[in-house]
Formats: sequence, structure tokens, C-alpha cells
Amino acid sequence: VGCDRSKNLVDICGEKNFQAFVCDALSVPICSGSCDACISIAVIHHFSTAERRLAAIRELARLLRPGGTALIYVWAMEQEYKNQKSKYLKEKNGNKDKEEEINTDMAQRPRSGQMSDSRQNSACSQQLLHDSKVEGCGAKSAADSRLPIHTNRTSFHSQDLLVPWHLKGDTKKKEESVDMVVFPAGSKESKELSPVFHRYYHVFCEGELEAVCKSLDCVRIQKSYYDQGNWCVVLEKL
Repeated sequence: VGCDRSKNLVDICGEKNFQAFVCDALSVPICSGSCDACISIAVIHHFSTAERRLAAIRELARLLRPGGTALIYVWAMEQEYKNQKSKYLKEKNGNKDKEEEINTDMAQRPRSGQMSDSRQNSACSQQLLHDSKVEGCGAKSAADSRLPIHTNRTSFHSQDLLVPWHLKGDTKKKEESVDMVVFPAGSKESKELSPVFHRYYHVFCEGELEAVCKSLDCVRIQKSYYDQGNWCVVLEKL
């Protein structure tokens, strides 16, 4: 049984005859202790506070029966680990894509969860980062209230950032949550604005995911490892 925040993705699962439903990862409508195993892949790094990230792992543990296991993957700050570049860095295209044209922009988090509909180069709304800085990760200080927009297929320079997701194909309907990127004057792209979403990420430093999991007394870590730009743990419910 699968669940996701996106109704469109859940609908695709239904078309393929998979069992899936829409839900919030902080409040999963499944009875406690009813699952033999759970997986959380590329989800927890989207929660913007340490409290919510901990709550998401606690909710995952709640679903497990005693002895049940959970696998968690989150995006790693370290995209180059033990002198090896991750697949994410290796897949950088030779031609600069649109994401790279806006890497100097700074965006601020929206209030009340609403995205700004600004059509200026800098997509802005206010965000204060309260997470404590993790030692040794070399991340940018959380004192800066503005979130940087990441350049795709490059190393991370901040733990808290926005990653641009460009819509492909013809988008006739413009929603409030879409920012418009303004490209350099005279460029081909300047004649036709491309809608882009900015998704929040908190990338995890080495040891951070394990530390969060160890703060829960209902689980123990069976295994932790690095896998292609992700930090991963396997938990057992006590």
C-alpha cells in the first residue's frame, strides 16, 4: 500500500492497479503497529523544520509492528563522498539548462504555505530558519533568512534551499503557485516565459539522519549507509 501527497501521482498508481491513497506523512490514516515494513524515499527532506522531520520519522515508526523495519532515504549534503561523485553530479548535461540561468536568484519562503506569484527574477517571501547548524558539514549559516535557489547538478552550498522544477510541454493553465523566470534580454527564452516551481529541500549532513533516529526510544538503527548522494537508515521497531 502506497501513499503520497500528490493526487496526480496517486491516480497514476491507480491506473496501474496499485493500491495507493493521498495523505500527509505526518498523519497517516493507518492503524498503529499494523505494518511489517515501511519505506520513506525522498520525503523527509521536504519538511522545513527539525521538529517536522522528527515527527515524520516518529509517524513511520508508529505504523510498524514490534520487530518491523523501516527504510529511509534523504538527500545528502555530501554529493561527493569518499572521492566519488554521486550520480546526481555525474548526470550534469553538457549544455547549461534553464535552472543554471537563475542560480544567482535568492528566494524566501512564502507565508502560510502559499507560493508567491511574483514574475520578477527574484522569487521572494520571508523564511526564518530555526534549525541548529550541524557541526562539520560546512553548510551555510541558518541565520540568513533568504533561501538560495540551487543550480541543478551541482554541489550543495546550503542545507536549506529551493530546487527549481521547470514545467515541460504546453501549460495553458497558470496557477498561483507558479513563478515566472525572466531570462536575459535578447535570448530565445526571453520571448516566451517558462513556468517554474521552487521546491523546498533540507539536505542532510553526515550523521544527521542517524542522530534524529536515535532520539526516538521506540526504534533502533539496524544499518546506516550512503548511497548515490543519499543518507539512508534501516530502523527496527522495538
